[in-house]
Amino acid sequence: MIKRFFILSSLCMVLGVSAQKSHTVVQGDNPYNIAKKYGITVDELLKLNPKHKDGKLAIGDVLTVKSEKTAAAAVTKSTPVQKATVSTSTSSLGKIVLQPKQTVYGITKQYRISETDLRKLNPELDSHMKIGDEITLPLASIKKYGGAQQAVTTAEKHVEAIAEKTNVPATSTPVTTAVEGESYVIQSKDNYYRITKQFGISQQDLYALNPGLEEKGLKPGDTIKIKRSNTSTNTDIVAETPNPKAKMDSGNEKSTTSSNVAVGDDYVTYTVQQGDTVFSIVNKFGVSIDELIALNPDLSHGLKTGMVLKIKKQDAAYIKKNGDALSVILMLPFGYSTNETQYRGMALDFLTGAKLAIERNARGGQKLDIKVVDSGNEASFKNSLTQINPENTDLIIGPFFKSNVIDVLDFTKNQKIPIVAPFANSPELYNYSNLIIVETNNQTYADKIVEEVKGIYSDQKIYIVADAKKENANYIKAGLEKAVKNPNIIIVNSPADIQPDQNMMTGQSAPVIAILANDDNAAGDAFANRIAAVSKEVQGMKAFSMFYSPTFEKKVDELSQASLVYLMDRKINTDGSFEKEILAAYKSKYCKTPPKYAIVGFDVVNDMLTRENKKGEIFKQMNKVQTQLATKFEFVKSKANGAYVNTGYRVIRLVP
Repeated sequence: MIKRFFILSSLCMVLGVSAQKSHTVVQGDNPYNIAKKYGITVDELLKLNPKHKDGKLAIGDVLTVKSEKTAAAAVTKSTPVQKATVSTSTSSLGKIVLQPKQTVYGITKQYRISETDLRKLNPELDSHMKIGDEITLPLASIKKYGGAQQAVTTAEKHVEAIAEKTNVPATSTPVTTAVEGESYVIQSKDNYYRITKQFGISQQDLYALNPGLEEKGLKPGDTIKIKRSNTSTNTDIVAETPNPKAKMDSGNEKSTTSSNVAVGDDYVTYTVQQGDTVFSIVNKFGVSIDELIALNPDLSHGLKTGMVLKIKKQDAAYIKKNGDALSVILMLPFGYSTNETQYRGMALDFLTGAKLAIERNARGGQKLDIKVVDSGNEASFKNSLTQINPENTDLIIGPFFKSNVIDVLDFTKNQKIPIVAPFANSPELYNYSNLIIVETNNQTYADKIVEEVKGIYSDQKIYIVADAKKENANYIKAGLEKAVKNPNIIIVNSPADIQPDQNMMTGQSAPVIAILANDDNAAGDAFANRIAAVSKEVQGMKAFSMFYSPTFEKKVDELSQASLVYLMDRKINTDGSFEKEILAAYKSKYCKTPPKYAIVGFDVVNDMLTRENKKGEIFKQMNKVQTQLATKFEFVKSKANGAYVNTGYRVIRLVP
């Protein structure tokens, strides 16, 4: 039996309260130092003076304040109990409007309510978790924990609430107010306006003290430098546990009220607040700048406080609904039903690696229900869909081919089940928000090569060794023509065409830059040999490769003279302890080293299972960068409401 421990909230005893009194604003006053003077918080000061809720004060303004004598002593006691029940004969209920990125988990944490009670108050919760939907909560919780997000409607209702405050002590956290050069920890409800008003500094000063902050945005838990107009002693404020944002969710997180977010048919509207930037808004709502401008052409004239923006609605994330076990389907092209063996070996190898990952996670305590489906071939694929129950499936890994992936996405479109494509990567797939694309595309590699060449370029001639299609070579050429000044780029079919340049003044050989944009191993061999030869003729040769070739490891000394930089994936670091453990486990189980597709099977399945939680909320974990046996997984959104695409790879640099 699992014991639950709850922390009883602290009891505050008022020692002395005097009548309210007033304060006349003088030069140098700001909300923070006034609140400090009278022993209240900035929020309390602004609530007492609603005419000044924007924090703007003028000399001579008369503010209502509490007496300096107001004080409270808190006594906190933690007691382990099985269950804490709070019954009320009458309790007011209120409703909040669901904001972007709010989740069931986030609401239970913010408003100190158990998920059971939340669902009792909202029987159809799972179908009412879209931006703009109303969520019923105890009114007292909204007032106490809602901050800027206050109730839109209230109702009197007889309820019996069960307070399950697991490990959430209601204690006051001491926070040191900062002087110039000192630090402040960003809280969950902070935004630029709140911070600049609290500490009496301008947003420009804040950026100056914290280089990169404007681009990065405010993240709860991060420490920033603060400069304020005067010094003061420490104060106690109630601080909520920060909720670190995901990477894709970085930006200026603002507390948004129902008054500045409204709902339309295909979009929500947002009223621009002081301190907002275009960058912070696109990160807040998970849209692209292009999409924001398309709906709001006036943005071309600049962003202004008070402007009402249309924001495209976002798809709701998938949340598991059935049982404790995670129901996973592997769709592999064995071809037994069609008697086709073209992909059977590949599928069987993938399955051996997948089984190793499944067993590893099951031993770690994860409850799994695995079903393997023979996806046949592309012609007979739709018949295999009859083996899938979309209502009781939490994750689908596979199929292998693009057309089949689209079939599965269409089949499960109502449930938005997370679907993992191990090999298919095409722009046609980028429109599906529940798709996870594992294969890093060649453009990602090419972009990195352009970045690397740009960093060392100094008017050298550039050779690009292409394959038969020349797609990669042409893409790199176009990228370099934009990235460097006066490029002289030659696309060649063979590494043998790479020649040292000639200095027009001295007639001596001059170094060049060589790029391999062909993933054929034979081309890799020829490229390595030619680079080694040219490096002996002229110093300063620089070489780059989009792809790994086994020859590179055999000719490290020669290729180091050209400072070869190459990208690789699907390559095992045999010196790593994790890698040694997995390789040994595979060899013990199958009596051989894992072949290529077994490695892929392990990496894909292990990565996906380690991102899952008991609620099946895999999309909440997509910001994590993980390297498995041979693959680096670093997912980014292709676009707002688009697929997650792996952009991970490893960069190898050979140093002379």
